[in-house]
Amino acid sequence: MAKKAQFSILNGFWLLLFAYSCFLMTEITWRYHLFALDANFLMIKQTEVEELWWYRYAFYTHVCTAILALPAGFTQFNSRLLKKYPHLHRAIGYVYVISILGLAAPSGFLIGSVANGGLFAIISFELLALGWFYFTCQAVRLAVQKKFDAHRDFMLRSFALTCSALTLRFWKVILVYLFHPNPMDLYQLIAWLGWVPNLLLVEFIIYRKNHNLRSHYDVLQS
Repeated sequence: MAKKAQFSILNGFWLLLFAYSCFLMTEITWRYHLFALDANFLMIKQTEVEELWWYRYAFYTHVCTAILALPAGFTQFNSRLLKKYPHLHRAIGYVYVISILGLAAPSGFLIGSVANGGLFAIISFELLALGWFYFTCQAVRLAVQKKFDAHRDFMLRSFALTCSALTLRFWKVILVYLFHPNPMDLYQLIAWLGWVPNLLLVEFIIYRKNHNLRSHYDVLQS
């Protein structure tokens, strides 16, 4: 009973943290609702806005669709939703997949090619976009093949990269508060910190889950 209560409290904590994070992301996204070419982050990207005809379209496509992937992806790991409302689970999954594969990842790849922080940061953002696309695509393929355990693993990997929109900003706040780094150095750091730790954590979770399943299977076989 105590363990169940502790688990519920922990789940509630993570739910509140994620809800608060999504609220912050919505607030950040709202700053661009007028589609101005000098809004917020675009103030320091005026060279790209003026010289690259596609940049403004790719940027706003990314901003408007990446925000959809966060709440949509979070619901995909709700076992109650999956069991009670499988059609809703599938419909939200379509929103998640289409927003990433069709819009957010390709536009992220484009704007990542001219990211701040030089080549070191550009490589990171390009790998992030490619990994996001690949993991999501694999999750879809495995779901179609009804390999749902492997599908869940790739959805976890995909969502780990989706959450980079949150973790990148958290790392930025922490690093600025503690170390006051040079802006270009900061971009190079958060470009990698935004998604690599997420992916490593998810790989550890997947490894532990699969290891426990194998151990359980071995016990049943012995």
